[in-house]
Amino acid sequence: MKRYKRIVVLLAVLLAACIATFAVSRYEEYREEIQNSDAVILEIDPDTVTALSWSYDETSLSFHKDETWQYDEDAAFPVDADKIADLLDQFSQFGVSFIIENVKDYAQYGLDEPTCTIDLTAGDTGYTIKLGDFSQMDEERYVDIGDGNVYLVSDDPMDQFEVELSDLIDDDELPDFEQVSHITFAGAQSYTVTREEDSGKSYSAEDIYFNQDGRPLDTELVNSYLSTISGLSTDEYVTYNATDEELEQCGMNDPELTVTVDHSYEDEDGETVSDTFVLNIARAPDDRATLETADSDDSSDSTETDTDSIEAYLRVGESQIIYKLDGADFTALMEASYDDLRHQEVFWGDFADVTQLDIELEGESHTITSTGSGEDRVYTYNDAEIDLTDIQTAVEALTADSFTTEAAAGQEEIALTLHLDNEDFPTVTIRLTRYDGSLCLAEVDGESVCLVSRSAAMDLVEAVQAIVLGG
Repeated sequence: MKRYKRIVVLLAVLLAACIATFAVSRYEEYREEIQNSDAVILEIDPDTVTALSWSYDETSLSFHKDETWQYDEDAAFPVDADKIADLLDQFSQFGVSFIIENVKDYAQYGLDEPTCTIDLTAGDTGYTIKLGDFSQMDEERYVDIGDGNVYLVSDDPMDQFEVELSDLIDDDELPDFEQVSHITFAGAQSYTVTREEDSGKSYSAEDIYFNQDGRPLDTELVNSYLSTISGLSTDEYVTYNATDEELEQCGMNDPELTVTVDHSYEDEDGETVSDTFVLNIARAPDDRATLETADSDDSSDSTETDTDSIEAYLRVGESQIIYKLDGADFTALMEASYDDLRHQEVFWGDFADVTQLDIELEGESHTITSTGSGEDRVYTYNDAEIDLTDIQTAVEALTADSFTTEAAAGQEEIALTLHLDNEDFPTVTIRLTRYDGSLCLAEVDGESVCLVSRSAAMDLVEAVQAIVLGG
């Protein structure tokens, strides 16, 4: 019995060895059919291609070129010629890394049912390019161009061809505004912003944008608004060939806000080009309820829910394309009033320009003077050198809780006149009066401007008291 078992074991070992030898011989035979290659298997001039189609999964797209590229199923679709050129460019010098010759079984490469089939016509020649599986050895794509061979390519065409129709639309351009001369708002807001440098209309040299009344806007806020326009997403469109009915359904027959930006830029030849960009913003007529401003105690989650629920749209000029507009972007664009874009600080100048402060506090007058200039300026009170940092910080922290033209009626908390090293604006007078338990009303040069936090006003009072009581 033991001898019998030993014979069985030996036979099993022999059988395994034979199987391994056969497998190795077949593997060596298979390896001999695969050769390293740096061959270029296709050289197709993209400019000569007149038809291109491809299919993968459930997607099938086809285009033809007359004078321009057109979508076969709808000539109204605006095809982006540059994106088509990008698809074709890889075939101008289509190189491979391996070649498998005399292929008998295309199924083992996934080419009996290709992942993607690309057909194109260049001149009088048609080409069919099939994309199969990935090789297990190096994760390169198997490719068949119909010449009896299979190729491995490291640059996978699927990286470019796995696109939807929407990826190939010739989107409207949203410019990066280099030099803006005017911004005109119409609709929910109706006024014009003009760019004027060195205008003498503000005590801050950084102010270059002014409304039609000559009042300065915050340059940073205006530039941020323009950046919001430039950064809008056009990834999702509602329609690329809007009918009158679709324009009405999206509210574009009567936009809620139209923003017109006159600007200029430098072209490739270094020439200055002037242009006008128009952006229309709207919600569907049934959705035009007044935007609700989140209360100060609202959570960020509820604010996000509010913006996410907004269904809004944008349209560039008279373009036939209408895009979906993100709710947060819609809200940001609608915040375009003078109060939204003006300075939020009560005083927004450079404190290095302040040469003197006249202060009225609790019925007494105090004067802080200075010597020197700019960053080297030294302040004194009652002939003693002082550190003005806390007063400066408190003044700069006076920001608008809300803007108002309501006349002051409460008790005066503090008043101070800032003397500036500025010929056009030699002084700026700020007066803070009590409004209620949490707010003070700020007047600037005798004009009611805004409500500010009473806590911030008290910080200014305490900063001044620290100087005058200490002096």
